[in-house]
Amino acid sequence: MVIRKKPDLQYSQVTPKQHYLNRRRFLAGSMALGALAAAPAARATTKLNGVAKSPFSTDEKPTPLDAITHYNNYYEFGTDKEDPSRNAQHFQTSPWQVKIDGEVAKPTTLDLDAIFKIAPLEERIYRHRCVEAWSMVIPWIGFPLNALLKQVQPTAKAKYVAFESYYDRKQMPQGAWGGIPFPYVEGLRLDEAMNPLALLAVGLYGDTLPNQDGAPIRLVVPWKYGFKNIKAIVKIRLVEKQPPTTWNIAAANEYGFYSNVNPEVDHPRWSQAKERRIGEFSKRNTIKFNGYGDQVASLYAGMDLRKNY
Repeated sequence: MVIRKKPDLQYSQVTPKQHYLNRRRFLAGSMALGALAAAPAARATTKLNGVAKSPFSTDEKPTPLDAITHYNNYYEFGTDKEDPSRNAQHFQTSPWQVKIDGEVAKPTTLDLDAIFKIAPLEERIYRHRCVEAWSMVIPWIGFPLNALLKQVQPTAKAKYVAFESYYDRKQMPQGAWGGIPFPYVEGLRLDEAMNPLALLAVGLYGDTLPNQDGAPIRLVVPWKYGFKNIKAIVKIRLVEKQPPTTWNIAAANEYGFYSNVNPEVDHPRWSQAKERRIGEFSKRNTIKFNGYGDQVASLYAGMDLRKNY
């Protein structure tokens, strides 16, 4: 058993290292990406030390960092995959606060220093599946969402967890052409949120999150399609009724509340039976719940997953 001591320094006291990405290279065989143009330098990130390896990790090879940080869906910074890496570099993520309230006994507002003290950080190498039928393997760093929820003590009325992201038109002018409402909102059923796999990520590949990947804190729910993994979280509210979610508001017939990875339920405009791993030429079969069925299938026992897509 590995016991990690809490760091003596606070998050705000750590001197960031300049973390510059290599120029984007051609990801051989990836029809989804094609040839990538030269990458801009990334904002400074901070090395995260003393991170424990999680037993929840897959043993699959992680996707290269420059693909993870230059092939992003983040409509606040543009709708093309390469837009966020160009447009998010000056996004201000400090100071930062996350408000947690609603049907809880102990509502609170946490700054980054407090967030980093909620639970020991773990590296979890998760499969990530996008609804657009491409996938990655990402070495996230974070802590279980349930560690935060247990601290605020959900009441008996709490049935769902609603999330809201940060939105500032001055910092995110590209959002005006995103075609979806902002701020971005998402939600989980409470039992989904309490599942040990649900992660609040604060880093990847050993460093704090790059802006384009959701800095400074984002949700990662590996058995669901990627758009459920809301970025730049500023509000978490526990509620009694199912909360609205951005893509369900925009196109309810295409994006359901649950959005579990399911090869048996196609998107109205394309099949979900296959996926293309970034960096690979051939397609592979999509696995139900993205391969995490042993841990999460029981959450949906008795449910019609074609109706509850």
